[in-house]
Amino acid sequence: MFRRFCLFVAAPAVVLALVPVASAARVHVRVEGKTRTIFGASQPVIEGGANALTALDAASVLGEFFVHRAATSFGPYVDQLGRYPALGQTGWVFKVNGVSPPVGADQVTLHDGDTVLWYWAQFGVAGGPKTLVLSRVGRRCYRVQAQDDNGRLTPALGAVLHVGGGRTVRTQGATQAAVGCVRRHPGLLVRATLAGAVRSNALP
Repeated sequence: MFRRFCLFVAAPAVVLALVPVASAARVHVRVEGKTRTIFGASQPVIEGGANALTALDAASVLGEFFVHRAATSFGPYVDQLGRYPALGQTGWVFKVNGVSPPVGADQVTLHDGDTVLWYWAQFGVAGGPKTLVLSRVGRRCYRVQAQDDNGRLTPALGAVLHVGGGRTVRTQGATQAAVGCVRRHPGLLVRATLAGAVRSNALP
């Protein structure tokens, strides 16, 4: 009897050992709210889980912000982050590596190094807002580009750089670039904004 009991207990353990355990992808995550950045201005790397939805959940634990999901026939839908619920033509959407996937967040498999951006969007005739992408082009100079839902980048003409929480610098450029250079700013991060677009990532 004792021998039969041991075999009964051990068998499930053997089966579990044969089932591969999916490891969480290490991804960059940022959440841009209606009026401010909710999480990850500099897009930190976190253990994001298996998909864009679990990445949001992981960020909410680290950033201690509220996430609400509604069950729909198409799968889970994020209808509120922080204090603002989706309403009418506004709501919460996401991009992975700069592209808005045509499926739900729980259906987008993540891989190490991916970048996940969740953001508040207001939709109109032309669709949702573009998202700003900030990159460094020199020791103290930055380029600002606007990215559409397909990941296509264009110069974010008229964008403004923000150094820390104070000083601002307007970018220069005609049709090929929107670039701005700033003075030394040790310990401060630089962001970019543009009317009608989602604020950029932050860089030192």
